[in-house]
Amino acid sequence: MKLLKLVPDNTNIDFMRWRNLALVLSIIATVASLVLVGVKGLNLGVDFVGGQMIRTTFAQPIDVDQLRSRVGGLGLGDASIQETGGPTTYQLRLPKPEGGEAAANRAASRVRAMLEQQYPGARVDAVETVSGKVSEELALDGALAITLAMLGIAIYIWFRFEWQFGVGALVTLFHDVSMIFGFFAVTQFQVDLNIVAAFLAIVGYSLNDTVVIYDRIRENLRKYRKMGIIPLLNLSLNETLSRTIVTSLSIMLALAMLLIFGPDVIFGLTLAILLGTFIGTYSSIYISAPMLTWLGLKPDSFLQLDEKNIPGPQEA
Repeated sequence: MKLLKLVPDNTNIDFMRWRNLALVLSIIATVASLVLVGVKGLNLGVDFVGGQMIRTTFAQPIDVDQLRSRVGGLGLGDASIQETGGPTTYQLRLPKPEGGEAAANRAASRVRAMLEQQYPGARVDAVETVSGKVSEELALDGALAITLAMLGIAIYIWFRFEWQFGVGALVTLFHDVSMIFGFFAVTQFQVDLNIVAAFLAIVGYSLNDTVVIYDRIRENLRKYRKMGIIPLLNLSLNETLSRTIVTSLSIMLALAMLLIFGPDVIFGLTLAILLGTFIGTYSSIYISAPMLTWLGLKPDSFLQLDEKNIPGPQEA
């Protein structure tokens, strides 16, 4: 029985032909993402800003403006209401009331009573309360975790390969994370601790794909000492293309099923990782590999000084 192959053997795609165009598009997209984050901001969840979050499921689609008006009439502060996963599932975010846990419980009870009275069949799935101090610590810890993960990865690759590879990996990760931040700024999906976990998963996947390609580039640098750097990068990308495509498609198919049939509570997490997988696949080809040429990597970078003067066999 013949095995199914998504990518034919011995592909010869000229990826590097489009490297400059990819660079321009990536720079524009990255800058736009950062501007959007600065202008529109992120829809930070209760985990990061403090307050109460009430997850509610209604029996039928509702008028969001009417719901916001009715919640506001309870005198609990400005309510932020967001649809999650479908037209009948919403998150209600309220400022944390003064008076400690007892006041928070009373506020949740008032919201629950209003929902049951005004919307027959509605149910409250969960109520979360986070203090401002705790939310500030979570925000700092989340940002620190992402930053240290990126720096640790860059340092590891720097020592394992050459400094150009470390810088290339760091730029690639910054590109991927910026794209996801921009997506959440545009869509205003809520950013909570689940999304921080998604960012760390995206960093790990992007690194994994980048290291596989970098390792093949290093092998070919030692094997083809007379080959130009552009043909060598194309050769390395084509040799790892099958593995890249199969791995990415497998992950994205699983995430797509989870996005469609999974619970609403992990909708943002799943969507972020799905998008990050797609972006990470693109960046491992069009950011991490071309970065090596822009940083001055040469075919003899992995040779010892005394080896560089010894002529090697002419390679095609």
